[in-house]
Amino acid sequence: MKISEIASKVNVSAKTIRYYEEVGLLEPPLRKDNGYRLYHQKNVETLIFIRRCRELNIAISDIKLLIDVQQDPKASCASVDKIIADQLARIQQSQRELALLEQSLATLAVSCKNHHVEDCCILHQLKSL
Repeated sequence: MKISEIASKVNVSAKTIRYYEEVGLLEPPLRKDNGYRLYHQKNVETLIFIRRCRELNIAISDIKLLIDVQQDPKASCASVDKIIADQLARIQQSQRELALLEQSLATLAVSCKNHHVEDCCILHQLKSL
């Protein structure tokens, strides 16, 4: 199938597919005599895998490792566990940071009872240390 067909099938843009080839996540496909890329079912599966990993905000370098480790089905999945555990820790840290950000914004949102910029408590607080 052509790049437009696989892109539609896996819900990823053709530009993204070319990028994945460029960074080594997806093996370069065979090309027809006219230069068109020719993709197969294995490419569909790999692209779905990559898309799902990206939806989980897993880094490209980690996705590469997750793809590579699949070459040996009998290998330990300790590296897979570590990648997922590390990603979970990053997400949990982001959630803590977002909760603090939300709290700060909520406090600012209710801090100003004035109706003029010159007396705006929000602006004054944002200017202070």
